[in-house]
Amino acid sequence: MNPLQSLDPNYRVILCDVWGVIHNGVTLYPGAADRLREWREQGRFVILLTNAPRTADAVERQLQRIGLTRDHWDAIATSGEAGIAGLKALAEPVGFLGTAADRSILEGAGVRFSPDDTFADLACTGLSEDRPRVEDYRQQLADLAARGVRFHCLNPDRVVVRGGVTEPCAGALADVYEALGGAATWYGKPHRAIYAHALKLAGDPPKAQVLAVGDGLQTDILGAARMGLDTVFVTGGIHAGEPFPEDFAETNGLGDWKPVLVVEGMA
Repeated sequence: MNPLQSLDPNYRVILCDVWGVIHNGVTLYPGAADRLREWREQGRFVILLTNAPRTADAVERQLQRIGLTRDHWDAIATSGEAGIAGLKALAEPVGFLGTAADRSILEGAGVRFSPDDTFADLACTGLSEDRPRVEDYRQQLADLAARGVRFHCLNPDRVVVRGGVTEPCAGALADVYEALGGAATWYGKPHRAIYAHALKLAGDPPKAQVLAVGDGLQTDILGAARMGLDTVFVTGGIHAGEPFPEDFAETNGLGDWKPVLVVEGMA
């Protein structure tokens, strides 16, 4: 029996990652939808916590297309919404890297984009369809860093696995940018702001009543650990069945922290 089936009733709030835990970018994982519904039927407040660089409404529409309906969660918190708030607070329009669809979503949310290359800040949601490799951006990133442009990373994930194929994300571009000497602002897991936003949606419960579920060691797991949250590590996502690293806590300065559960998946 999967231990997720008999969680401690003290966990009243579930912060559940999406890509790598609930779906693989194409289809839902077996049992994931049933598990979310089960938790809600048990009276738990389920928040989908995702580094998607877009709005909660856009994520909801994407989930509906692959079969996850509104009755499977109580709220959605995205890195995109945190980034949009930061970008809208800027005095001048910004540059953009990402897909046309993501740009449209950000524009619809009120982000202003520069008509030319004179911008001082750049929003990045990921790689575009016509340039799918990180190396395709290196010269452009070097030029932007030399100009002193601030890189706003709306998805800290370095890679995702879409239908079994690994694809780079905005975080991979931000890594290159910082290595080139550029300044970057990161939104989403593992950074504190997205957790504060998510917990506020649940009424700011005591941390002892919150359980985080995720598959990304340097995003989901590290972020939850730094927040002092009990955490479930899902091995069947981005790390493809690897065990939980024995030196994870030591390497990340977490003392004797460890996940409360390690499972292969939600089923």
